This record gives sequence, C-alpha cells and structure tokens, in this order.
Amino acid sequence: MPGFDDLLGQDAAKTTLERAFSLGKVHHAYRFEGPPGVGKTFAARLLARALVCERVAGCGTCSSCTRAMSLATEGPEIPGHPDVIMVGRGLYPASLIGSQESTGISVDQIRKIVLPRMGYGPHEGRALVIIVLDADELTIAAANSLLKTLEEPPQNTHFILVTSRPKRLIDTIASRTIRVRFGPLPKAALRTLLHTEGLSPDEDLLERAQGSLDRARLLGSEEERATYANFVEAVEKAVEARDPGAAVRFAESRPGERDVLLDHLRYLGTSYALRERERAERAPERLGEFAEDHRIVLRAARAIEQNGSPALALEALILELSDRPR
Repeated sequence: MPGFDDLLGQDAAKTTLERAFSLGKVHHAYRFEGPPGVGKTFAARLLARALVCERVAGCGTCSSCTRAMSLATEGPEIPGHPDVIMVGRGLYPASLIGSQESTGISVDQIRKIVLPRMGYGPHEGRALVIIVLDADELTIAAANSLLKTLEEPPQNTHFILVTSRPKRLIDTIASRTIRVRFGPLPKAALRTLLHTEGLSPDEDLLERAQGSLDRARLLGSEEERATYANFVEAVEKAVEARDPGAAVRFAESRPGERDVLLDHLRYLGTSYALRERERAERAPERLGEFAEDHRIVLRAARAIEQNGSPALALEALILELSDRPR
C-alpha cells in the first residue's frame, strides 16, 4: 500500500495500519507508543496523509498528501494542510494560546487549537486529523478537556497520540485509544535511513544507537558523541572514587532536561552491554556477573522514567556500581 511504504523497520505497525485501511476500519483514535526516535511521529504524519489524500490512501503526489507531509518553515513547525492539526508542549507561542508551557501541554492549547475545529470538520480533505506529540505531557486539565471529544468524536475526525512514555499517559485517555506498538529500528533500516541523510554509520554507531534514529543522528556528530563519552567517563570516575557528588551535581544543574539525562543513561547502559559482551566472550562463566552493571543502570533509568528524583537515582547508581567488582 503506497501510503506506508516509507515506514521502514516497523513492519508490525505498518501491517496494522494497512489492514485497517484495506478493511475500511480505521479507528478514530490511535496511540503510537515505543522508544524515542523510532518513527512514531513520522508514522503519524503518514497516517494523516493517508486520511486526507484526495485519491487513494496516501498516494504521496496529490496536493493534500504533499501539504500533509510538509512542515511550516516559519512560526510553529506544523503541517501545511489545514485538516492536519498538530499539538505538543511549547509548539505554539504564548501570544497565540495565552500561556507558557514549561511543564506540559496546557489546557489553553487544547481549547485554542483543537476544540474550535471540532464543530466544523474537514475543510478540504476527507478527514480531520489531530496529532498529539508526547501525549504523556498532557496536563490533567488538558486531558479532561479532550476526553469528551475522544469518547464521541465528530464524523471523519481522527486522533493520533504519540508517546515514548505510555505509562505516564493518563488512564482515561489511554483507554480510549487503540495501541500501535513501535520497536527499536533494525540495523538495516537504521543504516538505510542514515544513508538517505548523507551519513555513513559504522558498526559501533549502529550498536550504540540502539535502534533510535534520533540517537544515531546525534552520534554522527563528533561534538555530541564526545558529550556522551564524557558522561560515561564522569560516571566511571565517580564510581572509582565512590563519590556520587559529580553525577548528582550534573542532574541538579539540568532540572528541566530529564529526557537528556535518560538518554545519557541509556547510552551508559549500552556501553556496559557492549563491554559485557566482550568480557563474556573471554569468560562466559561470568556472564551473569557482568550483566549486573547493565541492570543497575536500567534500574536508575526506570526510576527517573517513573518521576523519581534524578539526583537520588544517580546517587544510588554510583553507590551500587561502586560496590561491584571492577
């Protein structure tokens, strides 16, 4: 089906969406969930394109398809088609929606951007599509204002909620959507996508990207790669000195960058996993022992994902690793 041919490395999600179209049973509300950087937002835009297409489901060449996939170069970075609405934290200026959005998607954004369109339906296309980026960042008030529309959507109206943290999504919202899972991108798909962007990834980069196109792009930059490496070095020095202070100060100095810290921790976990693989090849009988470092890092990441204190999670990480045989 042409509408989803560009969705590489996500065969299960692609099959789900293609089957829905072939059976004429496209649901009014989907929840695209999976790790960061694996194509969820791109897939949401492909689904929107297929829904507003003038010919078939996402021909890719008609005016509606072209505008659905293009993003504005000035002002909010939103699709150019009037029937594809995108919302997300900080996407619109306070002068437009009436409030700053430092901690989540505000009720003002839903009231100003989404709800006014519900009474009018599509302007041009066959459907009205609302894409909610990082839907787990909906505030309770924003979620509540959206709830009735999700329960009883106007005709030809579809919602696509995108999230990398489904457990933080408000239950009443999650329960009214159909889940479509996205997994880490296979290396072959990741390599193909990077090649189309003019990058030539080596095997080490593909390993450390862990199936995330976003991380692969960052690692393709020497400066960003050095930032990851410096974090690993700082943690290892703190472990060696049994001094979590430096790592804790790192967390406290970036209070609004929880996702950045999580990504650095995942990179640390990947570094340990690669190291464990090399050690296990030399001493397979110690595989379980080597894997414990990786598990400790993953526990710290999970604690932060569940809204735990980054400083406390890092302190526990350093102390636990310090007690391990090096």
